[in-house]
Amino acid sequence: MAGASPAGSTAHAVLAGVVCGLVGFTSSFAVVLTGLRAVGADPEQAASGLLVLCVTMGLGCVLFSWRLRMPITMAWSTPGAALLAAATVPAGGFPAAVGAFVVCGVLIALCGLVRPLERLVEAIPTSLASAMLAGVLLTLCVAPFRAVVSSPAAVAPVMLTWLVLVAFARRWAVPGALAAALVVMAWQGVFGRLDTGAAVPALELVVPTWQPTTLVAVGLPLFLVTMTSQNIPGTAVLASFGYRPGMRGPLLYTGGATALGALGGGHAINLAAISAALAAGPEAHPDRGRRWVAGVSCGVTYLAFGLLAGLVTAAARSAPVGLIETIAGLALLGTFAAAAAAALGDPATREAGAVTLVVAASGITLAGIGAAFWGLVAGLLVLLALRLDRRRRDAA
Repeated sequence: MAGASPAGSTAHAVLAGVVCGLVGFTSSFAVVLTGLRAVGADPEQAASGLLVLCVTMGLGCVLFSWRLRMPITMAWSTPGAALLAAATVPAGGFPAAVGAFVVCGVLIALCGLVRPLERLVEAIPTSLASAMLAGVLLTLCVAPFRAVVSSPAAVAPVMLTWLVLVAFARRWAVPGALAAALVVMAWQGVFGRLDTGAAVPALELVVPTWQPTTLVAVGLPLFLVTMTSQNIPGTAVLASFGYRPGMRGPLLYTGGATALGALGGGHAINLAAISAALAAGPEAHPDRGRRWVAGVSCGVTYLAFGLLAGLVTAAARSAPVGLIETIAGLALLGTFAAAAAAALGDPATREAGAVTLVVAASGITLAGIGAAFWGLVAGLLVLLALRLDRRRRDAA
């Protein structure tokens, strides 16, 4: 980009932010809708949740990028949404899930206020946190391959488009698969059957309830995967490009916005991790001090997508069977691969990671608490046993 005019470079930064928001939304909105519906949200509540998430993360991008003059981008918790998608409707229904979202937000904010709490989260072995996430994602990532058997006419074109784009334009593989899904839906007449009245976004307030088992089964794992898979890596991505905004401000904002946004059906927002590089890297602007423009345009893009929340939810509701699950599963394959590699890469913790992964993927429920939590517990117990065995052999 040497020799580019300042105006041209700024325009490129704006475009980079738009691409960041476009990829962030289109690559995982299906996961968010699937997750919210899995824990009991009706279509109106799911649309409201999508709206709240777009608004809160969009405002966060704009405010922090403008104030700090850094490309601070935020996103919804895709791993958290995947966690919800693998869950079941909790006792107490969606209001109980909303209570868990509120608690998750409070815990995230506390990490910004209480440094020892943040250190405690960081002390959780990366391999086990990754294994818990991989186990949750596994059941979602097999969905496209099940769907293509049961609905080949609708799903096969989507998977083929994704495969071709993986080979030639990997960044656009999931958005391209979404475009193919839209073509399939148009071909099957889905858009002609849409309820246009439902396309207008509306805020649906949900009064939270407090179910202890739901707080443990949903709130705690949601907090852990959001911190370990999004906020901490997101900070590392920014640092790799020379930006150090500090954790306190972003954690206070994302935690507070999560707790407040939960009342509108949103599950969690956080610092962007993977997509952050689109706005923070040199491709956005040759001058590191001007890349904050990309963060602002990313936020504006998310705010614009918020206006489409009702339409997106209505279209997803009317889609052919298995199509939305296919988009969600394809979007999560890369995340699953990275999580599984981190879970099983270290020989010293490989067995503990494997136990965590398989228990988290098992779908078991004990005492009303889901598999993700028990997978982490089982992995910690196996890790403790391995360390005791190692100490015994070293002492012999």
